[in-house]
Amino acid sequence: MTPFSATNFFTLADFDHAALFDPERPVWEALGQALDAYIAAWDRWEVLTPLSESVHVLGGPLFIGAECRIEPGAVLRGPLIVGNGCEIRTGAYVRGRVVMGKGCVVGAHSEVKTAIFLNGAHAPHQNYVGDSILGCDVNLGAGTILSNVKNVGREVTFRHQEQLISTGLRKFGAVLGDGCRTGCNTVLNPGVLMGPGCVTYPGVCLRSGHYPAGTLVKLRQSQQQVVLDRLLAR
Repeated sequence: MTPFSATNFFTLADFDHAALFDPERPVWEALGQALDAYIAAWDRWEVLTPLSESVHVLGGPLFIGAECRIEPGAVLRGPLIVGNGCEIRTGAYVRGRVVMGKGCVVGAHSEVKTAIFLNGAHAPHQNYVGDSILGCDVNLGAGTILSNVKNVGREVTFRHQEQLISTGLRKFGAVLGDGCRTGCNTVLNPGVLMGPGCVTYPGVCLRSGHYPAGTLVKLRQSQQQVVLDRLLAR
């Protein structure tokens, strides 16, 4: 079994879409052909939570589970599979190849594309989640960005134990294991894999690579404080 298999990042027992993951293959492969095949085989394209006229549906097949809350001004473009009890808030843009489990949140002015949210994953405040996987009960701090494309446009790779790992993907953001938390304005560069329970301080920029379970990533910076009236008197 690869050290990057889904079982090392997630608890899949209660996740309705566990078939997306092959335990013998790296977890990021779920975002490629596996996701396309899963969506192609889905036969429950129905909306079980009524959508108001002010929710903008731009086309593509939709499955919206029961007891969801889709607020006015949300923009949806399929294919989307949204589980029971999810919340998509005003101004959110959820566009194509997105699978969400139960009780997930996409917040106001957040954008999500080609992503898998396990149960209880939250991207609640002005987040970008591109080509990424969020584990159970992950919470992204306000302004957290999961960048998914290298500036040079090449395949996303990362180093692990002095080996260069090729993902085979030109677009790949991040994998966040169960219970990860990011501080406000955290930026994850393409190819970040965070084990369960990792935490980042606000303003952290993570380089591509694997962060073991329970890692705390801090930002160290110096600050200078000046009393305002003395500054104005100069």
